[in-house]
Amino acid sequence: MLTPANDTAARWRALFVLGRFPSLPTVWSNGLAAWLLAGDGPPGRLLWLLLGTSLLHVGGMYLNDYFDEAHDRAFRKDRPIPSGRIPAATVGRLGGLWLLMGTVVLLTLAATHAWLTLALAGTILACDALHKATVLAPLLIGACRFLLYLVAGSAAADGINGLLLWCAIAMACYVAGTATLARHETTRQPVERWPVLLLAAPLLLAWIANRHEFRQVALWLSLVLVLWLLPCLRHAFRGPEPNVGLTVAGLGSGIVLVDLLAVAGYSPLMALAFGLLFLATIVAQRFLPNA
Repeated sequence: MLTPANDTAARWRALFVLGRFPSLPTVWSNGLAAWLLAGDGPPGRLLWLLLGTSLLHVGGMYLNDYFDEAHDRAFRKDRPIPSGRIPAATVGRLGGLWLLMGTVVLLTLAATHAWLTLALAGTILACDALHKATVLAPLLIGACRFLLYLVAGSAAADGINGLLLWCAIAMACYVAGTATLARHETTRQPVERWPVLLLAAPLLLAWIANRHEFRQVALWLSLVLVLWLLPCLRHAFRGPEPNVGLTVAGLGSGIVLVDLLAVAGYSPLMALAFGLLFLATIVAQRFLPNA
């Protein structure tokens, strides 16, 4: 029998599980990379930007479980709603609240572009509502990260520029490839190999976009990313019983490495910041599920 203390701890854990907190550092790394690519700006605005995008992320994850209630009751009974740890209506209300709060913070305190911010919030909501109903769901998930880049860049000193736009496209491709592989987590169908091509988009962009002294830095960071991706992908393509979940978790952490590659050579301090965010995702995955 659960004691009141254990029951409270279980409820708090359910809230963290709903928010997919292990992926939150990747939202921060997206925001930081886009901020740097767009000329940075006042540190205070960056903090508001990261808070606003964090609220959008958590709200989107809550609403993901809210819309997936029927599916989870059939296939994932350990999730917070079907396991009875938290009512679906509460999850829906909290998800909507976080989404609204994140939008308000971005528009008023981070001074992001209004139509981009609303487009991001709308795409998150559409992704939550439709991702189980369409094979195009990975594109919607990639679009969320694409718009997150643009929203973050719109709040920085120089605004959206060509390099930022291309890095946002590369990030969207990487995330869409990861999301495509993730669709095989609960099926026994053979894992398709073509999404791996989407994962290579940041590597291709790094080779094309960097010149002179930045190219050597980009090549080393590309090597780091490849050395991380290959063992992760091995879990999805090993023999008759692949572990796609391990692959997806690893690729999710790799988002931070993609962001680091996008700002190759910016400064050693920023490289350390991205390294800490990468470590944070890995450590968090040991305590909480990422999906």
